[in-house]
Amino acid sequence: MKKLGFLSFGYWSSGAGSQVRSAKDSLVQSVELAVAAEEIGIDGAYFRIHHYADQQMSPFPLLSTIAAKTTRLEFGTGVIDMRYENPLYLAEEAAELDLLSGERLQLGVSRGSPEHADRGYRYFGHVPREDQTDAEMAREHTDLFLRAIEGEPIADPNPMFGRSGKLPITPQSATLRERVWWGAGNLDTAVWAASQGLQLMSSTLIMDEKGLPFDELQLEQIEGFRAAWRDAGWSWAPQVSVSRSITPIVDDLSAAVFGHNRGREGVGQIEGITSRFGPQFAGPPEQLVDQLRADVALQAADMVLLTVPNQLGVEFNARQLEAVRAIGDELGWSAPAVASGSV
Repeated sequence: MKKLGFLSFGYWSSGAGSQVRSAKDSLVQSVELAVAAEEIGIDGAYFRIHHYADQQMSPFPLLSTIAAKTTRLEFGTGVIDMRYENPLYLAEEAAELDLLSGERLQLGVSRGSPEHADRGYRYFGHVPREDQTDAEMAREHTDLFLRAIEGEPIADPNPMFGRSGKLPITPQSATLRERVWWGAGNLDTAVWAASQGLQLMSSTLIMDEKGLPFDELQLEQIEGFRAAWRDAGWSWAPQVSVSRSITPIVDDLSAAVFGHNRGREGVGQIEGITSRFGPQFAGPPEQLVDQLRADVALQAADMVLLTVPNQLGVEFNARQLEAVRAIGDELGWSAPAVASGSV
């Protein structure tokens, strides 16, 4: 049994074939796809966050709108770059949205990926200390954020209000701490995430090339995370999500755009680190069932995030989600969807 969600990069452009021409298009269509996903029986809607780019960047207005227009769907980020964040303000925003939505927020955070701006976090007012890397600053921000949502007293009180003892950030959402995820790029960061009680998000990129197939490399990451979680003894259950590019060929557009894909993996350099890129699965649904069944990391995960080509529009991606949902039913990921009007 697995949850199935979609992960959108929220791109917009005026290029040929784009159905998402502006930031407004991206935001409105993201909400529309989330609503359609809930109707199809998809479990979650997730969004990549990138600053200084034609993508989603400040997620809470979007997620709040999705919360208001859905009732069951979980929603979240994959991931927020903590180098850019004020941890205490993030704690307030996250708790408020979680309470308003009936505790449906799944908040993915991390050190972040390469950005369009050179150390763009500087312009947001965040500069690493001389003895600190930007990754260490991101973890420091994350630590303060976690302490804040746990209710740790932080601020000295103003004497005129007659309070004694330090004050915590408010409001508090009792279970939010259990639904914070860390986007881990290799085995070491997956193990670190477990030591912090952070759920694991593993994407279609692993910065830990060892000559293994992508799914085996990712399985090593998952197993290391779960072993470290057991050692840490957290009181809530560990969860792992993996991202996959899965395109069932179900219509002329999917055949034209993705029919040539052969599912090859790739190896390249990211920030000077040799990294492995996962394959794109494209083909007839019955073929994909066999391919996905053989993916050992996919079988080990608790949630599958389907990366969607959002610029092809809501209707195309809704058809894709419906087709992948049917593939998931065939693979036993969840109970079959109940047809509309059925009892």
